[in-house]
Amino acid sequence: MKLPAPRDWLPSGRTLAVVPPFLWLTLFLLVPFLLVLKISFAELQFGIPPYTALAEFQDEAIQFSLHLRGYILLFTDSLYLATYLNSLKMAAVTTVWCALIGYPIAYYIARSSPSIRNVLLLGVILPFWTSLLLRVYAWVGILRNDGLLNKLLMSLGIISSPLEIYRTDLAVYIGLVYAYLPFFILPLYANLVKMDLRLLEAAYDLGARPWQAFWRITVPLSRPGVIAGAMLVFIPTVGEYVIPEMLGGADTLMMGRVMWNEFFNNADWPMASAVTCVMVLLLLVPLALFQYNQVRQQEAMQRGGA
Repeated sequence: MKLPAPRDWLPSGRTLAVVPPFLWLTLFLLVPFLLVLKISFAELQFGIPPYTALAEFQDEAIQFSLHLRGYILLFTDSLYLATYLNSLKMAAVTTVWCALIGYPIAYYIARSSPSIRNVLLLGVILPFWTSLLLRVYAWVGILRNDGLLNKLLMSLGIISSPLEIYRTDLAVYIGLVYAYLPFFILPLYANLVKMDLRLLEAAYDLGARPWQAFWRITVPLSRPGVIAGAMLVFIPTVGEYVIPEMLGGADTLMMGRVMWNEFFNNADWPMASAVTCVMVLLLLVPLALFQYNQVRQQEAMQRGGA
């Protein structure tokens, strides 16, 4: 019987490249989520930690107890249901606005000359050099009743009394779109800049008008960039806390604020963990759809190449 060569025992280069990211995700994503999942099945108690253990050794036996109070309350209390729906709605509206604003910007940058392109990309990336907290606080000074926007409009005679924007859902939408617009532009730009422009030239030679070539060639080919940008906007927006807290009113219901209140104000860690677990499960749906779309596109490209 011939033994395999020593080099056959070693993992391949592809395996070595994949193992570190998987270890990173396991250590900093899967393990914390499992801890939160464990706490969500515990019971609230006064002490340190502020929740009961799932397993206890009593009378020479190990007793397991799973408490479903948090999950039952989530699906029976209309406040939590309204918060989930409102978070999904605000995230979806923010994603749509980022697409409407970000697509023309990404398209213009991708079609610009290389010298101007770098300057335009710098303008998109530049806000990341400043803390998000400072940027959102700047919007407070712009949108409040005595802020820069109302002063400008009143000085121009456009309005006679201040607009009530601050502490409303509109202010939250403005802050969300402003904060997450670069996350939509950058992956879409990376997709558009790699597009083969000879396809557009061929369409023009065949008699297509510019808008026809755009809808039939540019838009379909840019779909992966649009989906990637939409996921990068939608997923973090659902659990956003800073922007709703600083720009929204008391009736602005979003999951980030609910989780903060349950963890730190109410000290109800099991309830907060249940809210977190359900939110993660809701976010897995668009991630699964995105992965399914990517796999189908790769299979279509392989069939086309064959």
